[in-house]
Amino acid sequence: MRDLKCLLHYLGPYWKDMVIGALLIVIETGFELVIPILMSDLIDVGIANHDMTYILHKGIYMGICALLSLATGLLYARFAARAAYGWGARIRQAQYEKVQDYSFSNLDHFETSSLVTRMTTDVTVIQNAVCGGFRPMVRGPVMLVLGVILSFWMNPSLALIFLLCAPILGVILFYIVHKISPKYHILQKAVDKLNGVVQEVLTAIRAVKAFVRREYEEEKFEEVNKTLMDNSQNTFKYAVLNLPAFQLILYITVILIMWFGGNMILNSSLQVGDLTGFLSYVFQIMNSMMMISNVFLLLTRSFASAHRIKEVLDEEIILTSPENGIKEVTDGSISFENVSFKYNLGAKEYALSNVNFNIKAGETIGILGSTGSAKSTLVQLIPRLYDATKGIVKVGGRDVREYDLCILRDAVGIVLQKNVLFSGTVRENLLWGNQQADDETIWRACRAAQADEFLKRMPKGLDTDLGQGGVNISGGQKQRLCIARTLLKNPKILIFDDSTSAVDTATESDIRSALANLTDVTKIIIAQRITSVISADQIIVMDDGNIHAIGTHAQLLENDPIYQEIYTSQMKRGDTSASSPTGCKEA
Repeated sequence: MRDLKCLLHYLGPYWKDMVIGALLIVIETGFELVIPILMSDLIDVGIANHDMTYILHKGIYMGICALLSLATGLLYARFAARAAYGWGARIRQAQYEKVQDYSFSNLDHFETSSLVTRMTTDVTVIQNAVCGGFRPMVRGPVMLVLGVILSFWMNPSLALIFLLCAPILGVILFYIVHKISPKYHILQKAVDKLNGVVQEVLTAIRAVKAFVRREYEEEKFEEVNKTLMDNSQNTFKYAVLNLPAFQLILYITVILIMWFGGNMILNSSLQVGDLTGFLSYVFQIMNSMMMISNVFLLLTRSFASAHRIKEVLDEEIILTSPENGIKEVTDGSISFENVSFKYNLGAKEYALSNVNFNIKAGETIGILGSTGSAKSTLVQLIPRLYDATKGIVKVGGRDVREYDLCILRDAVGIVLQKNVLFSGTVRENLLWGNQQADDETIWRACRAAQADEFLKRMPKGLDTDLGQGGVNISGGQKQRLCIARTLLKNPKILIFDDSTSAVDTATESDIRSALANLTDVTKIIIAQRITSVISADQIIVMDDGNIHAIGTHAQLLENDPIYQEIYTSQMKRGDTSASSPTGCKEA
């Protein structure tokens, strides 16, 4: 309940719609409660005395009340819908903005499918609770209280029957809500898993088809789908008891009232009109209890969803900009001083251990190492995608934690190991690097990244649509576009995380030549091929999270066994360009 109350903060301007909606419900309920009184008088006076004028007058009054009730109900629907969907939109916006502030460490706490579910399904649950539950939540208690008062006013003896039956219904409904409450948490987690499988298979649909894994993926989907079905059935098998329990108690109450009321009519202590009006109140009171129980069911599920949403909104941002952070990165020099890092503070071992090195501004540094040697982890500490657990990382002579986060990351251009392009045109993707770049600037970056040769062959050039995630181009073309996008930033530090693995050695050599012209930019190149780093000023060889050796190609080839092993293995594969001191492919 506390989580749902906290989310009310996001109502913003829509709280007025909620208040107006509540007032309209109270007015609507008042009109409906007047109708049984008018009906009682119509029967006992108008019909009993065959007074058509009286009957007509009371009938007109009843019709007016019904029309006014209908009008207020329609007005309520308008205000409730605006409040519900406006509230939901603001909650989704708040979640999305919060996720944009997340660091990589924060994102590690949530699965992608879970975040999608929390922004869609969970918000929809809360919207449905307002649309379907706000009216009975207000109407139910109002009708219950006023109905009980009016039923006692009409006939206290018959009202006692209701007071005996109503608690039984209340106990049954409480049991149902109590059983369902914990099951909604399990149900939403099952939705997370289903979304996760769907997202994974759609993202990797080409791999699924290439490896003929359709049956395997279908079985995996069938498993999570069945889990969701079983959880839903297990949850709603209690929820469906709501209506039968209500009908059972309602019919028992009606039978008892008819029995005792009929005897009272025979004894002339009760009139037919009063019994009819009283029965109307009984139906309204029991309906109000049914409404309240349905509200509890809706609220129970919305509590689970509200808690999941609050987890996203309350996640403590691990990386933040300091107050009055430095607003300028003076140069691209980099220094690691006794740096150690672990992804999880509870982990026993460090991913990086006691790393020390210095890079001067404008230097080109290569990083080599086996898979899992923490090469990518190392460079992610430079733009503060993660913070060092121990030690200090410096850029431009200052601790990276002293910089304004946006300024620091704007000064560091990083081409991630996994190439990411977005739906839209080539131009729209490249403008991520520099929104103010004109076509001449864009083409210059494309030429440096060797992307111009395939872009010129495309009918629409920069306006070519890439499709979702860049599905319309090859892996090598994706890499070159990502490099061009990063070059458009004009950063002081360029990081290439194995960013040329999908291009041929000749194209890679051309890219390296273009990068060599950027003399005032510090370049860090993570690679698997020695040809990618052979002409670097310094090469860092990493092994199991540690720096094994630092030196030039000639120094490492003479003294370092790991570098010698990498060189020898690539030479045996026929990568003869490794022997070229210029790094260019030999004939």
